[in-house]
Amino acid sequence: MPVITQDEIRRLASFQGVDAPVTTCYLDVDGRRHPRFAEVVHRAERMVHAGRARAGDNRSVIADLEKIEALVRGGFDRSHVRGVAVFSCSAQRFWQVVELPMAVRDQLVLNHSPYVRQLEWALDEGERFGVLLADRQRARMFVFELGELVESSELFEQLPRHDDDDQSYLKDQVQDHTAALAHQHLRHAARVAFDVFQREGFERLLVGAPDEIANELEAALHPYLRERLEARLSVPVGASADVIRQAALEVEAEVERRGEEEAVGRLRSALGARRGGVAGLEDTLDALNQRRVELLLVSHDFAEPGWRCPACHHVARVGRACPMCEAEMDQVDDVIEEAVEEALAQSCDVEFCAQNADLDVLGRIGALLRY
Repeated sequence: MPVITQDEIRRLASFQGVDAPVTTCYLDVDGRRHPRFAEVVHRAERMVHAGRARAGDNRSVIADLEKIEALVRGGFDRSHVRGVAVFSCSAQRFWQVVELPMAVRDQLVLNHSPYVRQLEWALDEGERFGVLLADRQRARMFVFELGELVESSELFEQLPRHDDDDQSYLKDQVQDHTAALAHQHLRHAARVAFDVFQREGFERLLVGAPDEIANELEAALHPYLRERLEARLSVPVGASADVIRQAALEVEAEVERRGEEEAVGRLRSALGARRGGVAGLEDTLDALNQRRVELLLVSHDFAEPGWRCPACHHVARVGRACPMCEAEMDQVDDVIEEAVEEALAQSCDVEFCAQNADLDVLGRIGALLRY
């Protein structure tokens, strides 16, 4: 399954519907939660029905909805696909389907551009990470992205057996030789991990090994890998790929929560110092309009109506006349989505925070500033 990238999301966000709006549909097709596919089809049909009521006589949107309905009825490979995002503007022959290995929230949006917020959330939650597992003879290296296995490598180096030797001097030699081979094996395991990193690339590394060799294994890692080392896994080297993935995802979720807390902590410090940060919808939109934002922080489920100028792309909580160019602004259902799109267009980083009480108190949205 091709994995969506940040660049592809930015390209999607930059598309503008000119003669007709863009229809965006997110659909949860996760077979673990919805074993009967007929239920998935029924939910899609309900969204399409609601979309037709909003579309009126707009032929482009009606055509979009017909194509989406046909796509869903055709089915998906639900052994790997758990969420689907569809973007369509028939008036401009624009059509893109993104299959995701993680569930999404059912949603149908008509907007001037693709509604990419759920894609951005999925990418934010699913950074590419490596997992290195090792014991004294075996090493396995995995790379996961968006919960999907994209690479695996394995190394096995048999240690010598001298069970029948009974001379103490010889036993000492054998033990020393065996220990040297085990040390060499760990260095080889670290090399395999670095080779995979050079070939595939990943942002974070998790290591699983018995306590007596874990420190030595981590010390043998290339400096590029040591600086990406996040945590240890309590998973045996022989575990199945599914067990390894689940354990790694649980650790990654905790790491992500810590990252969110650190970012919100930086925002609170900036606000306390009265420099380098803003919070609340109006101040954050103003900073985006001034192109001052370095990192945009948003509560995951935050949504508010607002306005966007079709001429200069100014975003605001209230309209109707644009304060920048005096053009008539368009009312939008979710100005938070507009803020995310504007941040992506400005190459800002976006951090979605799930149930972060500190950010909620600050107005559910804020930004760390470039200047």
